Amino acid sequence: MTVYTTIDSPIGELRLAGEPSAAGVVLTALSMGGAKAVAVQDDWIEDATVFGAVAAQLHDYFAGDRTEFDVEFATAGSDFQRRVWQALERIPYGATVTYGEIAASIGAPRAAVRAVGTAIGANPLLILRPCHRVIGADGSLTGYAGGVERKQRLLELEQARRAA
Repeated sequence: MTVYTTIDSPIGELRLAGEPSAAGVVLTALSMGGAKAVAVQDDWIEDATVFGAVAAQLHDYFAGDRTEFDVEFATAGSDFQRRVWQALERIPYGATVTYGEIAASIGAPRAAVRAVGTAIGANPLLILRPCHRVIGADGSLTGYAGGVERKQRLLELEQARRAA
């Protein structure tokens, strides 16, 4: 069974989806309005109550009071996607890395940068799995499922700097 809710945030509405668990919910998606927003399916059930802890952590993040999340989430995806997503999870709050640095960190050749970008674009857990912290080699803010404007706002919230 999949449950979902929407919450307001400083960057617009966020849609949360997941599967109920003893601890509340195992998150399967966190998306924003836009072309890649997770579409609610006919058999999904709206239930904000199971997302209370996740919503509270997101609120704290946007208030500048949280730099890490303690949320249980699903890890579905190909082996390559999971490796890329794990690399995203290691990017510290307030830091940025390039697509090439992500490729190198998972042992992929430089030629795999496009594949890395595709895997990042398939990330179903925006903000929690911080793909907004990945930038172009020239420092540009390249594509983001929630839109480049939201990516910039998230980086400004974190006062992002280049990782050492």
